[in-house]
Amino acid sequence: MQASSRWTSWWRRGGRGRPEAAGADAAARLDLLLGAAGAGFPVAPAAHPAGHRCSCDRVGCPAPAQHPLSFAWQSQATTDAEQLARWLSRDPEANFVTATGRAHDVLDVPAEAGVLALERLEALGAVGPVAAVGADRYLFFTATRGTPQDEDEWWTSALDSTPDTVSEHPGLRWHCRGSYTLVPPAALPDGSEVRWLRGPEHPLPDPLRVLDVLTDACTEVGAVAQEQWLIG
Repeated sequence: MQASSRWTSWWRRGGRGRPEAAGADAAARLDLLLGAAGAGFPVAPAAHPAGHRCSCDRVGCPAPAQHPLSFAWQSQATTDAEQLARWLSRDPEANFVTATGRAHDVLDVPAEAGVLALERLEALGAVGPVAAVGADRYLFFTATRGTPQDEDEWWTSALDSTPDTVSEHPGLRWHCRGSYTLVPPAALPDGSEVRWLRGPEHPLPDPLRVLDVLTDACTEVGAVAQEQWLIG
């Protein structure tokens, strides 16, 4: 906490040679990231919007501003406050991803299904942190299934290793070992953002209980065709 306070205070003062307003904005972003890190969610830098394009060098990036900057994102992902501040100091506009399958998993559904599921999970007292990705997707953070003894009981995620496949899987996605999702605060090229609906301070629920509710919600909104599902 002492390190976190020191870095956010530095950002609020504007940092070294940084305008005060920019420093205050960066400090607010750092506070949100530190909230996720404090909950045990390891994070790593990601691309950000550059106009209506992605800040990465890839021509026609299939997942603009929604992928890690480095192929080494899994080893980079950390909860260390000073490292997060250093990353933001180098690139104040950077988005961040959180590596799943360590401290948490994420169940990722179309927003229409997410709205239904959130109301039902709140009534059941079985909802944890939830984020909205613009107006398109809801991210339900759950306890992780980790590394089951039976290797058939987990699935790696091709979706986030090859973002070309994002559009091929509009239904439910289960991000576990080897996967990632954006973590608030994050900006998207269309001007929308990734924001918390329920923050990371909420306890992580059992993933299978959440999955049951999300499956029903996806069925109701029609996101159930076999080719629309990716559990990863």
